[in-house]
Amino acid sequence: MRSLDILLASASPRRRALLETLGHRVLVEAVAVDEDERPGEGATAYIERVVALKLAAAIAHAPATGWDALLVADTVVELDGAILHKPVDAADGRRMLRTLADRAHVVTTRFALATPGGAHHVATPGGARHFESVATRVVFRALWDDEIDAYVASGEGDDKAGGYAIQGGAGAFVSRIEGSYGAVVGLPLSEVSVALRRLLGEV
Repeated sequence: MRSLDILLASASPRRRALLETLGHRVLVEAVAVDEDERPGEGATAYIERVVALKLAAAIAHAPATGWDALLVADTVVELDGAILHKPVDAADGRRMLRTLADRAHVVTTRFALATPGGAHHVATPGGARHFESVATRVVFRALWDDEIDAYVASGEGDDKAGGYAIQGGAGAFVSRIEGSYGAVVGLPLSEVSVALRRLLGEV
């Protein structure tokens, strides 16, 4: 696929780095939306709502030219029907890891794409949008308290859903995954690459 100018509506350095590994040029224009969980809202409904809000906000603030595709994404960690957000403090981070230990959980990354025509001229046939969710089952081994304490003290999981980063030190906690590794990191590259080709009419 040719190198694209991607407008990334996310401040995540992980998503930017992943896109750049594909050879794309990435312009970051982060957006802020209400990401508070609503009462009774499940993980699927939550992430669909948040990504839709992010796409709408990104479209509203996107420059008129200078990009081939706009990308927004969000990741949610789910255990027994409950959403594990970013830990609020060290104690919460330790609680999350103890809860995840010796069990399986599901990490879902949902992304949305839009072309400039779709963003600024919604009624024209040239514009297009794409939404997709990629779920991955992650299994943690049993964890010792001292390694949980050391990991939380490192601060690596402070800004991560579920309180951990699989691409970092927490990779040692994972006994296996079933699905997309990229989705757990924050962006499923295979699915994004295919969606970009189709959205831009290159397949």
